[in-house]
Amino acid sequence: MTVADEYAVVTKDLRKTYRTARGTRVAVDSLSLRVPVGGVHGFLGPNGSGKTTTIRMLLGLVRADAGRIRIFGHHVPEALPEVVGRVGAIVESPKFLPSFSGRRSLTLLADAIDAPTGRVDEVLEATALRERADDAFSAYSLGMKQRLAIAATLLKRPDLLIFDEPTNGLDPAGIHEIRTTMRRLADEGRTVLVSSHILAEVEQVADTVSIVGRGRLLATGTVAEVIGDRGGAVRVGVPDPARAAQVLAAAGLTVRPDGDRLLVEGEREPGRITWLLAQQNLWVHELTPVRAGLEGVFLELTQGTSLGAPPPDGDAPPGGAAAPSSAAAGGAR
Repeated sequence: MTVADEYAVVTKDLRKTYRTARGTRVAVDSLSLRVPVGGVHGFLGPNGSGKTTTIRMLLGLVRADAGRIRIFGHHVPEALPEVVGRVGAIVESPKFLPSFSGRRSLTLLADAIDAPTGRVDEVLEATALRERADDAFSAYSLGMKQRLAIAATLLKRPDLLIFDEPTNGLDPAGIHEIRTTMRRLADEGRTVLVSSHILAEVEQVADTVSIVGRGRLLATGTVAEVIGDRGGAVRVGVPDPARAAQVLAAAGLTVRPDGDRLLVEGEREPGRITWLLAQQNLWVHELTPVRAGLEGVFLELTQGTSLGAPPPDGDAPPGGAAAPSSAAAGGAR
C-alpha cells in the first residue's frame, strides 16, 4: 500500500510566517500531518495555533513559505487542478443569498460545476434538509445554514471534506446535527478533516486526531493513542474530605475538591489510596476511576501555547482567505 492509498493528506515541515506591525509572526512551524483515508480526523488547537492557516494552505488559498503538501498523493498547490474535484471545504461561515431557497442555491451551484441536476435532491437528503429545501436561506437556523454549506460541498461527490470550526455559534441541537452529518459522511467512506475547539464533540465523532500549539504538532494518532496511558483521576468519597486531602497530598498525590468528594491524580493503583487513608482511620465509601478524556490531554499539551485573541478571520491576518462561498461550493480553486 502506498502513502497515497493510506493517507488523504500528508504535510511535511510546513511553515508559514506573516509580517505584522510587531515584526514577523510564525503561524505554522515545521508542521507534519498525516490524515488517514476514511473516517473523521480532528484537527485541534487553541485560537491562533495555526489551524485555519494550515487549512488554507491545503486548499491553495495561502502559499506556504516552506514544506510540502500532498493530497491523495498529488503535490499541492502545483497539482491542485488534478485533485480539486475530490475536495470539498467550508472555511468561515457559509454565504448564500438570503432570499434564495436552499434548493435554488444548490441548483445554481450544480449548474456552475456541471453536477447533475438530480444530485441536488441527493445532497439535500444526505444533510436532512429535504423537507426545508424550498424555504428561504434567511429562514434557516444556524445549524441548517451550516448543513446547506455541507450539502454544497457534496454536489461533486468529494472524497475529502475539510471543515474549519463547523460548529461555531451553534446551539447543542445544531452541534449534534453537524456531528451526526460528519459521522455519516465518514461511514460512507469519505475522509472528513475537521478543525474544532469543542473537544467533547470531537471525541465523540473523531477516529483520529492531531493536536497543535503555536503552529507545531504536539500529538497525533487515534483518540485512544493520544489519551494513552493517562489514568485520569480517581473520585474518592470519604467522611472527612479535608483531612483526607491532607493525607493524600502528603503522599505526593494531586488532590482537588469535587463537590463533597475528592479528585485524586497521580496514583495508578486506586487501592493504594484506600490503604493510605485507612492508615489514618479514614474509611473510603467511594472509589471511582475517572477516565482521562481528550479535553484533559488537550489542555495538558496546549497549556501556554495560545497566542491570544485571533485576528478577525481566524489564524491568518486579514486578506489571506478566499470568499467563504467559493470554498463551500467548490473546495479550493
